[in-house]
Amino acid sequence: MSKRVALAIGAHPDDIEFMMAGTLLMLRNAGYETHLLNQCNGSCGTATQDHDTIILRRTEEARNAAKSLGATFHEPLVDDLDLLYERSSARRLCSVVRAIAPDIVLLSSPQDYMEDHMNACRLAVTAVFCRGMRNFPVDPLRPPIDKEVTLYHALPWGLRDSLRRFVPAGQYVDISSVLEEKIAALACHKSQKEWLDASQGLDSYLITMKEMSRQVGESSGVFEYAEGWRRHLHLGFCAEDADPLSDALGDAVAVSAGYEEGLMRG
Repeated sequence: MSKRVALAIGAHPDDIEFMMAGTLLMLRNAGYETHLLNQCNGSCGTATQDHDTIILRRTEEARNAAKSLGATFHEPLVDDLDLLYERSSARRLCSVVRAIAPDIVLLSSPQDYMEDHMNACRLAVTAVFCRGMRNFPVDPLRPPIDKEVTLYHALPWGLRDSLRRFVPAGQYVDISSVLEEKIAALACHKSQKEWLDASQGLDSYLITMKEMSRQVGESSGVFEYAEGWRRHLHLGFCAEDADPLSDALGDAVAVSAGYEEGLMRG
């Protein structure tokens, strides 16, 4: 059997650790080769340090977090808030996708509280979609790949969209067995504990993440701690019934009762 590969793509250093890292750890434990890419370098995540200093610090923190997760780290592409839905970023990201050739891509929610998160999602979808297009020039140049890939969207930060509406998951992954590893990975981002405590009034960076994971677990009706996912439409990516996340994790995945039926009724 050829190797199975999972790639997590976020916006900023720590986004993956907050909303996706538990699932990435579960896939690692199931035998997947795992990769981590933050599209932004964290340049705005400070109230005290200059541009170059905070980038160096946050990149090192992200590299340490990836090592903690057992994932291969990939360099960020742009400054915070320079993550726009445009061709040059899509070309660079698509080049990475072609190099990694993932079976599973974990990415951010299409709805979230800030533009970087949503642009990260759009760019990731486009980059994966163009993986096999020979006339889409990537940077650096790499040949197209002919491989099915299944995309899963994480829940938004805070579990609500920008209009305060609760966002339900279609699938839940039990992360109870890897919660402490997820906490350890998030703890690598020491600068962000300082920044979010000051800028957003979070009493504890790690406690907030754990509580969010508990809320998602409660929503699953099955697990104590969980991460929630929504599967992207299959067109242009994979077979209609492809669900490698469930195939890999088995009983650690619970499908939301009525989610698919609700989409059809909607």
